[in-house]
Amino acid sequence: MAMGFLARLCCCFVKKLRDGGSGGGDEDDDGGQSSELFFELRTLQVATNFFSEVNQLGHGGFGPVYKGLIPNGQEVAVKKLSLNSRQGLREFTNEVKLLLKTQHKNLVMLLGCCAEGPEKMLVYEYLPNGSLDYFLFDKKKSSSLDWLRRYRIVTGIARGLLYLHEEAPERIIHRDIKASNILLDGQLNPKISDFGLARLFPGDDTHLNTFRISGTHGYMAPEYAMHGYLSVKTDVFSFGVLVLEIVSGRKNHVRELGGEQEDLLTYAWTLFQAGKTLDLVDPSLARWNQDEAAMCIQLGLLCCQSNVADRPDMNSVHLMLSSDSFTLPRPGKPGIQGRRGRWTTTTSSAFTNTNRANSTNTAGTSASAGSTIVEDFSKNSISYSSIDEGR
Repeated sequence: MAMGFLARLCCCFVKKLRDGGSGGGDEDDDGGQSSELFFELRTLQVATNFFSEVNQLGHGGFGPVYKGLIPNGQEVAVKKLSLNSRQGLREFTNEVKLLLKTQHKNLVMLLGCCAEGPEKMLVYEYLPNGSLDYFLFDKKKSSSLDWLRRYRIVTGIARGLLYLHEEAPERIIHRDIKASNILLDGQLNPKISDFGLARLFPGDDTHLNTFRISGTHGYMAPEYAMHGYLSVKTDVFSFGVLVLEIVSGRKNHVRELGGEQEDLLTYAWTLFQAGKTLDLVDPSLARWNQDEAAMCIQLGLLCCQSNVADRPDMNSVHLMLSSDSFTLPRPGKPGIQGRRGRWTTTTSSAFTNTNRANSTNTAGTSASAGSTIVEDFSKNSISYSSIDEGR
């Protein structure tokens, strides 16, 4: 029963996506289109060389991801659910349902799926440059990201989040915006990926209180990490941290630096207060626009304000980035409480290649600070949440 549901859900999704999100047509009367978008297990086995380690791009909480070549000659990324993962099954179903409602140039595109026997897989467009962290946190590769490209990446991520929060058929909060979940296409344009932890907000709901805390340390808003308060401003906070990483070329937590430089958000705020904002800019950049860099740093701090109400929404963020005459308000103290001494592990993007040495066209090993967590504080291991009304 569950397998049949997932198979129908996948096929329904990819059909609607290709139809531009419309629900036209009977699900059982889509002719060859459904079969075209529903991949057979054998096809994906051959495409990925039977899911060989050489083809593995990375491994996330959902399961491993493999590079594949399907019969029409197209390269794809195959996201495979770990068979013994209950969390993965929930995230698999969640990702299909959410991507059913989204289509945007700054979101990774789902091409099809497989739910044959015990196997459950999603098939995505393959992005040859992998994830942002592969370039950003490697001093030898970060030179590929000049200032113009970095600014375009910031703007593209903002557009993708604006779509999720305000323009999608139903509001979606991603919950895990970070460098390793931003994929780059052949022209280094950004695409938000990995919707396994995302939450759908039907109707006019704008926030909720949850006992299930999911996300990545270092990027998580303090009110969510400590109190389970989830809203669009949760993503805004993560975006702010990511902007500071893109400008500075460093992870949000580097223990080796010590002192005030250890935590990027704390250090950015210290420099801002001292009138030395531009000292945060990545020294590997040969040339950069001082006005844009200062604006991005100030915007990053605004997005990370301790008071949720003081953070801009993504519509305001997009206006700030796209307007030549927009005056940014002066930020107050960001939400830096509880950040020092906690972020000690790293995580790999599911679309990150752990075998980069064997392939020059796939994503690199993640260097993003923080580890993805899913904490369940509910009784008898059953997670639950209560929805509040209003903003």
